Amino acid sequence: MPPFPVRFPLPPSTTRAAAAAVGAVIAAVALRRYLSTSRRRPYASAAMSALRSSSAAAGAATTLVAYGKSPQDQELLASAAGSLALGEGESAGEVAVALAHEGAGFDAGTYMGALRARRFGRWMLWSPRVGSTQDLIAQNFAKLPVGVVCVADVQFKGRGRSKNVWESPPGCLMFSFTSQMQDVRKLPLMQYVVCLSMTEAIKELCHAKELPELDVRIKWPNDLYLKGLKVGGILCTSSYEAKVYNICTGIGLNVDNEKPSTCLNAALQQANAISPRLKREDVLAYFFNKFENLFEIFSNQGFQALEEQYYNSWLHSGQRVVVQDAHEGQSVGSVVTIQGLTPSGYLYAIGEDDKSYELHPDGNRCANKGRSNQD
Repeated sequence: MPPFPVRFPLPPSTTRAAAAAVGAVIAAVALRRYLSTSRRRPYASAAMSALRSSSAAAGAATTLVAYGKSPQDQELLASAAGSLALGEGESAGEVAVALAHEGAGFDAGTYMGALRARRFGRWMLWSPRVGSTQDLIAQNFAKLPVGVVCVADVQFKGRGRSKNVWESPPGCLMFSFTSQMQDVRKLPLMQYVVCLSMTEAIKELCHAKELPELDVRIKWPNDLYLKGLKVGGILCTSSYEAKVYNICTGIGLNVDNEKPSTCLNAALQQANAISPRLKREDVLAYFFNKFENLFEIFSNQGFQALEEQYYNSWLHSGQRVVVQDAHEGQSVGSVVTIQGLTPSGYLYAIGEDDKSYELHPDGNRCANKGRSNQD
């Protein structure tokens, strides 16, 4: 299958109207070229036949439903999805692709109706149950349009930091999406842009729906907390190919599932017993609306343009932590105060001895080992 064209951020001087016009032309040309090329190849009929797979086959396969912001977007994604792979070799699983799914647990119409982003989220694969949305898009990056999102109602091989694996319960918003970047120096900071996008999206959604504000905070490096309890997490992975970094970002957010910790709707009900509930579809749309804007700023101006906004959303300004510092072959504990982030994305702290420290994460703990920059 021919690869999708690579799309990079437009120049900073490009106006919003011009960006929309350019984007529309690029999408139209890409669609025409992609469909015209794929129809000349023998696998095109196989891809479309997958859309009509029998219910018996679907029962033994992972079901993926293709949606698009427009009919052309849906056709483009459906053509690509027919060749997707899950796993490798003998462990590879079958995929049954459809354009609709009776009783789907995710309302694509509501989501697409609230989506304003032009580059991210306009192509969506939804599955009632999948091993890992992150694995699916990572394994099939070149076959899918950049900006595609994969959403699942249930994951049974969800991934996190430190190679953690778990089964995600219903009621959680679980999705992974793709993006690209050329500057390797910005890669470690991508997860911070994603975290900030989600906290800001939740605030804007609550305001738009006239709901009590949910003060979701960022716990460095990639967790989301509400009232001292974890409600979400972010995982960014990347690979390098043809002078560009392909980025897969996975997010899990407790929207409707109160266990094992808490969820957004439980907090809303505590604030106002008759408050309407947030929908996963709206949260996802508002996330991409916000992320597209912040990602453009990040790509053109760097993370420093977002730092103040990020610090207003995180938990750590002025926080005192104990770090383990190696001294003459022994581990010595030092109390330091977090000041912010280093240019490389680690925590920057000052010790009681006025030394500066760069703190690194250790497993699932925030930061408990550091390196003095004045030794």
